[in-house]
Amino acid sequence: MNEPHTLNVIARMHSDFATKFGIPRQSGLVEELRGQIVFEPEYRNAEALRGIEGFSHLWLIWQFSEAVRRDWSPTVRPPRLGGNARMGVFATRSPFRPNALGLSCVRLLKVTREHVLGPVLHVGGADLMDGTPIYDIKPYVPYADCHPDALGGFAPAKPEQQLTVVFPNQWLDRVPPDRREALRGVLSNDPRPAYQHGEDRVYGFSFAGLEVRFTVTGQTLTVCAVEPAVK
Repeated sequence: MNEPHTLNVIARMHSDFATKFGIPRQSGLVEELRGQIVFEPEYRNAEALRGIEGFSHLWLIWQFSEAVRRDWSPTVRPPRLGGNARMGVFATRSPFRPNALGLSCVRLLKVTREHVLGPVLHVGGADLMDGTPIYDIKPYVPYADCHPDALGGFAPAKPEQQLTVVFPNQWLDRVPPDRREALRGVLSNDPRPAYQHGEDRVYGFSFAGLEVRFTVTGQTLTVCAVEPAVK
């Protein structure tokens, strides 16, 4: 029997990604990315975070809010396989799943106490869009969560081949200094959809309030424009 359950949104992610395009396909791939987890008013209780600063990493359980569908498919096309081969949805981390739930491991950088927002978690390496609803936060426990002998199926290791990024100074100078390495990391991991690799095409995505445009030829990505994002 399919019994409905209600999940409460306890917090939301604040990140540099206004849309899902450009977001790394896994958490931790770009450690330089920064985000803040801001709790909903009814959960802004510092006691709920007592002891959390003793952990270096956290698990986030969240919703693929831009991929919620009424129906679902038993197979999907993972980007890791070029978007051409189908695998079972439960053998992938695709956002297109029955309950559209995501799981990410992020680094906890610090906890601050804000006058209006209450406790705020500052994290690194998150793969969440700005405004993403978070349902739960759990500490990463190394002795239980780390399995060095685990098998990775069709994704046995982190992709080794990265793009060479050419970022002309005229465009780089428009990026805030504290965001430059994170943006380079995002670009080097090839943010293009797996099924769109046209060399004559100009791609673009929003990052930190900017619209970043680029082209890719072979294994070289060239930034061709950085402009303020249109609101």
